Amino acid sequence: MGHINDTLRALWTTLRTAFRPTSTVQFPAVVRPRGERYRVSFALPDDENGEMACIGCLTCERICPSQVIKVKPGVKRESPVTGKKRAYTDDFVIDLSACIQCELCVQVCNNDAIVMVREAEQPMFEREDLVLGFARLRKNATDRTRSWGYGTMLQESQEPAKVEKKAPAVKAAPAKTEPVAAAEPAKTEPVAAAEPAKAEPAKTEPAQEPAPAAVEPT
Repeated sequence: MGHINDTLRALWTTLRTAFRPTSTVQFPAVVRPRGERYRVSFALPDDENGEMACIGCLTCERICPSQVIKVKPGVKRESPVTGKKRAYTDDFVIDLSACIQCELCVQVCNNDAIVMVREAEQPMFEREDLVLGFARLRKNATDRTRSWGYGTMLQESQEPAKVEKKAPAVKAAPAKTEPVAAAEPAKTEPVAAAEPAKAEPAKTEPAQEPAPAAVEPT
């Protein structure tokens, strides 16, 4: 009887949900609205001078818990824009197939050289297609929308509140204490030995004779 009830309950659930409107979409042809802080891929943007901001400091590679970032720093050379000598990156690779989207690489970057983007990568059939090389990361910086966060902003938001510095309190000078003179030892005079007391002979009183008894007259 119990099996029949379970079968009827399952059949009723199937019939009740069969005519509901579908909640799935045909991705990537249809993309649902994403949240403001939605982030899913990476990009290497330019700095304020129009050059690649990454200097190959390897900070993002060291912080990555999944070890999916590989950076090949280049030699320092003069910038064609500013004329100053700076460091460059020769190669930058991120393996999205093992990335956990923790965003630590973005948070530790002091140059805002790596950011996350809101558009996901296209569905792939091979794992190698999810490896983002230097060219794809540079292309994502121009073709995709950057996420809301970047390194310096995230670092400032994690700093503790600054406490106003107060003027140091003036310490009072210690009171001068004069040295106390050592007390002289008290002079003690020798005590004379007490003379032995002389024993006086005990005085004995004469014994009194008993009074004669009174005789009454006959």
